[in-house]
Amino acid sequence: MPWNTQGGGGWQGGQGPWGGRPGGGQQPPDLEEVLRRGQEKLKQLFPGGGGPARSGKAAAIVALAALGLWLASGFYRVGPEEQGVVLRFGKLDRLTGPGLNYALPWPIEEVLTPQVARVNRIEIGFSSAGPGVGGRVGRREIPEEALMLTGDENIVDINFVVQWKIADAAQYLFNIRDPEATVKAAAESVMREIIGQTPIVQATTEGRRSIESRARTTLQQLMTEYGAGIEIQEVQLQKADPPADVIDAFRDVQRAQADREREQNIAEAFANDIIPRARGEAERLLQEAEAYRQEVVARATGEAQRFKTILAEYAKARDVTVQRLYLETMEEVLKGMSKVIVEAQAGVGSVVPYLPLPELQQRRVVAPQPGQSGGQQ
Repeated sequence: MPWNTQGGGGWQGGQGPWGGRPGGGQQPPDLEEVLRRGQEKLKQLFPGGGGPARSGKAAAIVALAALGLWLASGFYRVGPEEQGVVLRFGKLDRLTGPGLNYALPWPIEEVLTPQVARVNRIEIGFSSAGPGVGGRVGRREIPEEALMLTGDENIVDINFVVQWKIADAAQYLFNIRDPEATVKAAAESVMREIIGQTPIVQATTEGRRSIESRARTTLQQLMTEYGAGIEIQEVQLQKADPPADVIDAFRDVQRAQADREREQNIAEAFANDIIPRARGEAERLLQEAEAYRQEVVARATGEAQRFKTILAEYAKARDVTVQRLYLETMEEVLKGMSKVIVEAQAGVGSVVPYLPLPELQQRRVVAPQPGQSGGQQ
């Protein structure tokens, strides 16, 4: 901005900006004069003018104000998801809850406020980027973390997520240097151990829930041993598939195994049907043979006993016994036959008296009854 040039002169009042004449050049300000004027303005702030006593009083007031500001800087606020960790000269002193709290100002005490209620997420085998084109979340595979060896010497591509939160803020801050890297390395180690004991078919199908449960339990035990102050919330398998280069061949093998299991099931069903029937038939034959054996043995035993009884009677009375045996034998032989008994002394000359009683009886049965002949045409 140009200086005011009233009266046709080059400078106001015929002087330059520093109080000198224009012809004499520019003069620098007097530093002593500036300091003096500053001291006078400072003295005007305090009533009664200056002096050594008043200067000491001003310094004390300034010191007290500074001390008050320093003490007031000890107030701090802990959020709802945070926990206050107060350090006194670098050593843990106490823990504080959410709300307004007070600690001695630095450098006596220092306050750390880790978020103990927030659930953290660690991705292993892949990395999720931010929203990309179309709002979809990007995904980048990390093969050196994802490829693992199974118990039957196959390779499986596994992506999983570990969710954890702070359980003990003091242990979390002072027992481990990098908590997130520690959790990630431990989770990868635990998962490799479990997959190394599991066949690939189980790892990629029905064994996923068991793997997640075992991984969470083992990882929590490891964090407890480390004294990390970390609670493992959940381990989630995002993907458990064969590598992309061999997935077609793996699916062919899976189909072949499914066909084999189906044929085995058919064969087992047929065996379960035919074998019980064969066993039942064999048991029936064995029971029949046993019954026949018992019957034959019992009959033979009875016949032998009967023979012994007859032999004893024969020894007592031979004629009577022979006669009785003859009659019993003839009764058995002639049973059910038509019999005609003729006495040898009953005939006269060559005429044999004979009465055909059986034929007469049969004719009587066949002949029509009285009263039935007239009703027939």
